Amino acid sequence: MKTLLLIRHGKSSWDSVSSTDAERPLSSRGKHDAPMMARRLLKNKVNIDLFVSSPAKRARKTAEYFLEEYARKEKELILVPELYEASNKNFSSVVSLLDDKIDDVAVISHNPGITDFANHLTEVKIDNMPTCSVFAVKSDVKNWSEFIDGKKDFWFFEYPKKEMNP
Repeated sequence: MKTLLLIRHGKSSWDSVSSTDAERPLSSRGKHDAPMMARRLLKNKVNIDLFVSSPAKRARKTAEYFLEEYARKEKELILVPELYEASNKNFSSVVSLLDDKIDDVAVISHNPGITDFANHLTEVKIDNMPTCSVFAVKSDVKNWSEFIDGKKDFWFFEYPKKEMNP
């Protein structure tokens, strides 16, 4: 069984107009929501073995908050440049190349790509993944290379302003 959690990065700050998009940091709300969402997942016994993130500052920092709450080491975070401004093809490629020894993976990325990819995975469709939201899917496959084309089941969609019921 493989579990994929798609996590949109926390709310970003627009305070510095001189920063590039990739350099934008989290806002105070983003710094609050990321650890809060990680704690909510932990409380509901949602396992994550590996974190894979866009290298953009706001995505990487969101991943770091999750790592901290999950008491994981930084080596359990992989930064993948293809997850910045990612298409379905980018997401699919990243997922298919995951280590098959790992069953539960969180991918942290950006809109609009992450919402598009979530809508590509199952019959459950969402209009938008709000910042710090989590869209979770399970598949009874042994290899990540089978995940995209295999039968997948929607598990839950959670976001900061909603209470979780997986």
